[in-house]
Amino acid sequence: MYLARQDYRTPDSEDRAASIRRSCARDAGRLHAALNMRRLQFVFFAALISVCAVPLQGAAPGSVSGSVRDSAGVPQIGAEVQLLHPDLTPITSVYTDSSGHFVIPSVLPGRYAVKALGAWFLPSLREDVRVRANTVVNLTLSTLYEAMQWLPAEPRAGDSQKDDWAWTLRTAANRPLLRWLEDGPLVVVTDGSGTNRRLKARLVATGQEGVFGESGERISAAIEETPADSRELLAQVEFEPGTDAGMESMLGFRQDLGFAGSVQSVAAVAVHPEFAAGGAEGLEEAAARTWETIHLGDEFDAEVGSNEVLARLSSPSSKTLAAMLPFVSAGWLNGNSAIRYRMTTMLSSAQNAEGAEETKAQTWLPTLAARNGVLDIQNGRHQELGWERRTDRSCVSAMVFTDRIDNPVIEAGGRFTAGDPEAATVLMDPMSGLFHTTGPDYFAAGVEASFERGLPGDNHLKLGFADGDALALSAIPAASMSSSQPVTLAQLLAGAHPRRTQAYTLSLSGTLEGTGTRWRASYSWQPEDTVTQVAPFAQNAAEPYLNLHLRQPIHLRSDGTTSFDVVLDMNNLLAQGYRPYLLRDGSLVIFAQEQRSIRAGLAFNF
Repeated sequence: MYLARQDYRTPDSEDRAASIRRSCARDAGRLHAALNMRRLQFVFFAALISVCAVPLQGAAPGSVSGSVRDSAGVPQIGAEVQLLHPDLTPITSVYTDSSGHFVIPSVLPGRYAVKALGAWFLPSLREDVRVRANTVVNLTLSTLYEAMQWLPAEPRAGDSQKDDWAWTLRTAANRPLLRWLEDGPLVVVTDGSGTNRRLKARLVATGQEGVFGESGERISAAIEETPADSRELLAQVEFEPGTDAGMESMLGFRQDLGFAGSVQSVAAVAVHPEFAAGGAEGLEEAAARTWETIHLGDEFDAEVGSNEVLARLSSPSSKTLAAMLPFVSAGWLNGNSAIRYRMTTMLSSAQNAEGAEETKAQTWLPTLAARNGVLDIQNGRHQELGWERRTDRSCVSAMVFTDRIDNPVIEAGGRFTAGDPEAATVLMDPMSGLFHTTGPDYFAAGVEASFERGLPGDNHLKLGFADGDALALSAIPAASMSSSQPVTLAQLLAGAHPRRTQAYTLSLSGTLEGTGTRWRASYSWQPEDTVTQVAPFAQNAAEPYLNLHLRQPIHLRSDGTTSFDVVLDMNNLLAQGYRPYLLRDGSLVIFAQEQRSIRAGLAFNF
């Protein structure tokens, strides 16, 4: 069958097809025009970027120059000058020349900050420095004492309690003077907002006997607390009224960085004009301690710092003893348990003692003695690795340690005859009749363990054990000495030797309910022929033998805003551990690891 092809197109369908073709042509034309417009916009935008970039690429780098001087206008040689981003992150640093000038070349135009740092000065910061070409920035470095001025705090509201002892650290223009950066360093500024530093102070009048360098009536004024924006200030000065005898002072700052840790600095100075050694008198000593505590998350923490120490006898000898003593510790925490490592080189019995006062200068100063009339500083190198487990009510710890002890200080009382050459070989305190000398250097290794427990009524118990070496003196009782067996102090000290021994400690402390009496009693035993401490670098160690500390508040107002505190410290109550020896010239010396002493007085807080 053959089927012929038939065309079904009609006039209406032809019109619709033509209309569709015309519509597609119009759309294609519009699309082509839009693409051409986009090309023109892209070319214009690229040209605009190129035109705008020409001045940036062609801008010539400038420089930052200037000079660094102190408050008296003296140029500072070798001061470090840092160029910082606006967020105070460092870019580069240079040092000043012999005229105090500096130049930081090749600085692109923009906003920066410039900071100057010099030894024994507070850092000086200039913010919002706009660099366009060659910019001049002059900086002034000031010491802490030059920077501080104490002015009364801003007036309070009429209905608030009056407090005449609230002070604030401000300039004469009533603007904040000191400011801490986020990373901790202290800088000098003259504007910006700040919080008033609210200080608490304490005045203590005491009488004390039987302690090296601390005999007689003494008055101490201390500023202990500045609870403002995580910053703290510690300051203390102590002197003996009515005499030209010893003066001690300290000044410290602490900046809490929150979760990151904290930075702290302490400076302490002591002047003892009555001390003598080797024919020279007037002991002067100073120490600066700086350290930083670092937290790395919840599991790691560390502390790094150093002690810089200076000491000398003012006349007729001017030889200065200087030492830098670093320390570091690190810990790994896992829940209630921690593993810790510590290395330290400064050996100070005042700093390591239980209940050591941060505002007391002796806490930060080293222990000094004399060997053959020449000043020595007690120091060494201590390393320990320990474990501890702490809960809300108890703590148990154990550690192993190694020590190298240099110039171990031995204390004794001496009844020397007039002009006795033996007295010139030691560091003598004629006010108390005590002297410091040094024994032989030695190495030691041992273990420590402690257990602490909270008791009902805000009381506390601590047990301790240490096994290590201590210096012991040969058994030559004074009663058995005779003129046919002469001995000199040098021969006696030559017989001192390290001996393996143990120490046991029991310490109780707390507050009596109802009376508010704060008390601490401790007993630390080790063989009486030992004249130095077992594990001398131990932290929070109890004083040797039987000791008692009491602090009783006496309120003058019912609201407790004004009060006196009665302070009583008694050391070595049973007079244990004394080692008497008779020298060939008839002088009697009595060695003891801890002298029996009493310290009592009144403390007024305001």
